[in-house]
Amino acid sequence: MPKQTPTAVAADVAADVAADVAERSRDARQRPLNHRNRLTSLPIVLPTLFVVLVVAVCVAVAVGSVGVRLDIVAMVIRDHLINAETSASAMDDQIVWNLRLPRVLLAAAVGAGLAAVGVTLQATVRNPLADPYVLGVSAGAGLTASIAITLGSVAVAGLSTSAAAFVGALAATIAVLGLSRRAGRVVPSRLVLAGVTLSYLFTGATSFVIFRTANADAAHSVLFWLLGSLSESSWSNLALPTVAVLVAGGYLMLQTRTLNALAAGDDAALSLGVSVHRARIQLLVVASLLTGVLVAVSGGIGFVGLIVPHLVRLAIGPDHRRLLPIAMLVGAIYLVAVDLLCRILVRPEELPIGIVTALLGAPVFLWLLRRSEAS
Repeated sequence: MPKQTPTAVAADVAADVAADVAERSRDARQRPLNHRNRLTSLPIVLPTLFVVLVVAVCVAVAVGSVGVRLDIVAMVIRDHLINAETSASAMDDQIVWNLRLPRVLLAAAVGAGLAAVGVTLQATVRNPLADPYVLGVSAGAGLTASIAITLGSVAVAGLSTSAAAFVGALAATIAVLGLSRRAGRVVPSRLVLAGVTLSYLFTGATSFVIFRTANADAAHSVLFWLLGSLSESSWSNLALPTVAVLVAGGYLMLQTRTLNALAAGDDAALSLGVSVHRARIQLLVVASLLTGVLVAVSGGIGFVGLIVPHLVRLAIGPDHRRLLPIAMLVGAIYLVAVDLLCRILVRPEELPIGIVTALLGAPVFLWLLRRSEAS
């Protein structure tokens, strides 16, 4: 019997897990469910989660190396929103409005966006291991960002780090879609393998760039960025990811029936009148572009798009009409909480956010695997 390569073994494991989850989904669809009651609960769940998100944002703004009372946080935000002169001290106003609030809101936007991309990819490629980084988009962004940091903007045609990261993400998206086509159509299995292969390639090139740089500070900055960080957040770089999440999220909400059809399989989708090839391309492009925008402002933050959709799906079922909006809110709450942990765990230092998401996400993922095997 020929010896399997590591890539083939990984593909077999992914296929086994995908088959297990698909079987569980079929069993769940065959159980008698009161869909009317489940759908009517949505107007209760969404406002509740939104309130939790608002509370989480206020707490995250209040807590830090310098604490600010919650009533002062609320007062500063209110005064700025109504364009009134605040009675808070200049230091509290600076901490709340200019330092912490943009960062916390960026964490919420990135968390919601990564969760939305995870839900979309898992349905589109019918692989439960799919997340925002399975297509190699993050690794492509990391390569161009590392070049911009270590060699300067001249090496990337004068682009800033964020702009270079987005260009790298876009190039990776085009490459993966090109390599995954067969007979003019994108094949999900080829898409995942192409993404994993290019991710290894881009990661190796990034390591080479870091190894060759003689500037220790630049190498440290690259590593910190690759592990994910929101430390450079400001009002100026909050607008683009927020708009991208709102626009992409709105588009994906209009495609929830298509996502349900694709998750059931290509034959089922075709029988429902879905143009499988065109829908898959459109959803992948939207997901990849959104990932590129998010990676450009936050670096590499893993496990959010993998874990959050799984947990929400276990709680409320596989219907994307409910799964997508709830996952986005849960993702926003989760990343706000994780970013707060990163700021307070090793004060006055700050942990890269990707470290904490990996430490929290890996055990959950292993639990999901054991649960899948036991069912």
